[in-house]
Amino acid sequence: MIVTNPHPAPVGPVPPPATTMAPNVDSLDDEPEVVEAAPQEIPTESHELAKADHEEKGAAQIDHGQTEVRDLGWDPEAEVPQPLVGGLPNEELWTLVRRFNKQLYHVKSLPGPPLGGLDLNIADEEEFSPDKLRAKIERLYMTVVIGAVSFYKHIARLRSWRERNRTLAFLGVYFVAWLLDFLVPTLISFIMVLIVYPKSRSYCFLPAPIALIDSKTGGVKKPSAGVLGSDDSLTGAPEKHQGEAVEQEASNFVNSFTSIAISSASGKHPQGDPHSQEEGASSVEDRTPDPTDLAVGAANAKDKASGGKTNAAHDKTKEPMSAAMWSKTRPVMHIITDISDGYERFANALSPTAPFPKDKPRIKLAAVLAPVLLVSLFTTSYMFYKINGFLIGFAFFADPIIWRGLDYLNREFPHWQKLLEIRNTLLKGVPTNAQLTITLLRIGEHNKAPLPPPPYSGPPPPDVAHETAGEDLDHLGESRFPTPHTNPFLTHPEGVPSHELASSIHPEPLSPAVSAKKKHGSRLIGALKSATKGGIETILGTDRLKAAAGSGHAKNRLGVLRDGLERGAGPVAFPCRYQGKRGHAYITTTATSPALSWTTEREDVEPVWSVAIGDVMEIKKVGGLGWKTKPVVGWATSREIADGIIVVDKEGKTKHLTAIALREDLFNRLIAMGDQMWEAW
Repeated sequence: MIVTNPHPAPVGPVPPPATTMAPNVDSLDDEPEVVEAAPQEIPTESHELAKADHEEKGAAQIDHGQTEVRDLGWDPEAEVPQPLVGGLPNEELWTLVRRFNKQLYHVKSLPGPPLGGLDLNIADEEEFSPDKLRAKIERLYMTVVIGAVSFYKHIARLRSWRERNRTLAFLGVYFVAWLLDFLVPTLISFIMVLIVYPKSRSYCFLPAPIALIDSKTGGVKKPSAGVLGSDDSLTGAPEKHQGEAVEQEASNFVNSFTSIAISSASGKHPQGDPHSQEEGASSVEDRTPDPTDLAVGAANAKDKASGGKTNAAHDKTKEPMSAAMWSKTRPVMHIITDISDGYERFANALSPTAPFPKDKPRIKLAAVLAPVLLVSLFTTSYMFYKINGFLIGFAFFADPIIWRGLDYLNREFPHWQKLLEIRNTLLKGVPTNAQLTITLLRIGEHNKAPLPPPPYSGPPPPDVAHETAGEDLDHLGESRFPTPHTNPFLTHPEGVPSHELASSIHPEPLSPAVSAKKKHGSRLIGALKSATKGGIETILGTDRLKAAAGSGHAKNRLGVLRDGLERGAGPVAFPCRYQGKRGHAYITTTATSPALSWTTEREDVEPVWSVAIGDVMEIKKVGGLGWKTKPVVGWATSREIADGIIVVDKEGKTKHLTAIALREDLFNRLIAMGDQMWEAW
């Protein structure tokens, strides 16, 4: 399907032709000399890979020979070709895009190329917000926590002796190396083999669903979700699309942690329930209580109820402690980001994803270990002990020397820390998942075939095991411990009995008593929800009058409640509002210079404004409602809240689009189209 723009708007400077005419300074009457123009510099490796000719191509990498944008399935009911990007299944692509949408909020254009060769790094002055911190903790769970638990369960399987042959092999190699004083070289060589030869990983560490393995016994257990609906999640919960179960786990992980923190602050205890007071206000945002204030207020109330003598008016520790804690939020958030970035870079170096090179990162990692292996061959245990003792003593007593050296480096090489960062040295050119995703998005934009958004999940998945659950698990040992009369080294089953594996994978039928159980208090909650909905609709209904009177805040709130995705949204036209008026944001690619424009619903008028894509210097996601109001309105109305974006051009002019259908996908198209080098804020 070829999508054309109904409002083409030539905007921006005309690009120079392939050749330029240079006049002869000796005589202006002579024919001008034809010289070749300098080739356009490619800003980053991401831009270079997006424009490269790949051997394995998907639907988004094929030149369709048209100047218009090609629709690859933006309509929710359209069939999406497989694969969109060569070498990457669509399910994995959509997982990357979904997590990219949650991770990125605000980008600014960089004036020069980044050190590591890839843009979209996190800015040192990254802005803090509670929602952003939540997203980063969820990302930490999906990367580091899942990976650490998976590794721990591999160790539990090896130590359990249920997979006897594999454990015997590890045991034999380990003790032979120990007897020969060759343990460290053997370990380093083993790590190098795992890095360079990916097939050795699945051979030495046979895969198994994380939720199916008991971390204590190393055997098979029933997943905590009651069914094996996913292989890469800790609970095994069912999912409609790959990665959704882990994402839901990450969300619930943060929710549970927050609930514990608030309960601790408020002193939740069976002896009594905290009370709250309701205050009137003139708007939805003012009437919604601040959850953090509720927690602090409940803590103060609990202290007074317990006989505390502290007077809040004379408490000299409250303000300093609060200021100290909030001042450390941004550094803590940055540390969490660095940990997740490092983990993702190492993962993408060990298992690269197209279109990034497959062998270069692995060879570089193995080459770093080669000198360590060489030194370990000639280092005795006594030498190792003496060297470590010297380093510990030097670090403890050489403080003056260390600080003088650091002062010299800071004076002579102000940015030496940046130069030594692992992303600019060992892992240079290796992307995080966000950098990988924007490269994939740029591939689609370069071929004028924007990647369609991830499919909408809709109703929850059925409570059944996934199609391939239980396959290729013959290597797992029996889940029961051997009896005292059984020698596990002499008699070992070939695998888990089929009936036991089936009972662990498939859900147990619910009893009639459980299925017919009703929740108490549902009527009270329904009445509260209905009353809240009526109040919200009344307040939002007055926004039209306020907007007509010129209120900017009221204009930005018009149309934020939606019943679902709009048909016909994207990849060119995105229904939205500007200053409260209905219209469409159009992304023009057929004009001389690609541009973002906005026009009203009347299709016979010129665009109200246009901004060349190359002139966009900053893009920021903004909410349709305040952070306090949004969850309350969503709960009471059961409707989607459409958010907005702010676009800033090189002249500093701001365009605020609100109530955008497919806001995330418009944002992704804007940052992937141009040659800007972005930095995440």
